[in-house]
Amino acid sequence: MTTGGVEEKNKKKKTACVTGGNGYIAAALIKVLLEKGYAVKTTVRNPDDRAKNSHLKVLQALGPLEVYRADLDAEGSFDDAVAGCDYAFLIAAPVNLTSDNPEKDQIEPSLRGILNVMMSCVKSGTVRRVVLTSSAGVVCIRPLEGDSHVLDEESWSNLDYVTAEKPPIWGYVVSKVLVEKEALRSAQENDISMVSLCPVLIVGASPVSKVYTSVPAALSLLSGDEAAFEMLKCIEKTYGGVQVVDLDDLCRAQLFVAETETASGRYVCCGFNTTVVEMARSGHLLEKPRVCLSSTKLVREGFEFKVKTLDDTYDGLIKYGKTLGILPW
Repeated sequence: MTTGGVEEKNKKKKTACVTGGNGYIAAALIKVLLEKGYAVKTTVRNPDDRAKNSHLKVLQALGPLEVYRADLDAEGSFDDAVAGCDYAFLIAAPVNLTSDNPEKDQIEPSLRGILNVMMSCVKSGTVRRVVLTSSAGVVCIRPLEGDSHVLDEESWSNLDYVTAEKPPIWGYVVSKVLVEKEALRSAQENDISMVSLCPVLIVGASPVSKVYTSVPAALSLLSGDEAAFEMLKCIEKTYGGVQVVDLDDLCRAQLFVAETETASGRYVCCGFNTTVVEMARSGHLLEKPRVCLSSTKLVREGFEFKVKTLDDTYDGLIKYGKTLGILPW
């Protein structure tokens, strides 16, 4: 009689904390982790809000999922959620794109929040790696002349340029740059392994029933939503193109950089680079991207994107849009 089955049964599940469990990205990552056999602990500001958290109840059918109350502004509130975890995926972040005072409403809360969560990771004594989900906004918002720019992890958005030009999402960009640098400083000071992922425009189906920005923007050419289409054009103007990654690929990349011991530093997460014109196959905007974001580092280390074309992206996205009511037909 072999003991392999008994050993496998007794082997402790890996445990991951995912902050911001009622968000679009976090909910999808929780689903992937549970399907991979992880035990998951997630945080939300108000566990009693059934409307925002109903998808977590559904996800609990997939595996062990515990929901904790935590607030980025409340020092120590992430301690219980992070305690005993092997990995911490930091996704929760303040998002206030319409504030008249981004310094007060976006930047300062973001910095307080990242330091709060990082200290919980330090106190846990168990976290092998922190994975920070950042944004391509930390890479490519900088003065660039002409076309055919290829940017990677070596590039940082220029905050002097951002604060001078003040694009519509300038406060968000500044907060993301400062948060990533502050998280890295904290990790180095406290001897914690940390990597950051910088995803581009994220599209794809998530367990949540409400989404903002990326999915409505990507579907605006079909939905006719003028405000969402203006957002898509704003993304192209600000980023020098429309860089896209499928949500499932992003979640796989998050898990990949967590589990790959040699992973380090920053990773751009971009499935492909396109433009509004290519998405619409008509119009008078950019015909080709001025800026392409390169995920060569991620691919070189062994990751493979499953979704690499617009057609592949829209196959699943249209179905999700119908489910959400963004597309009525």
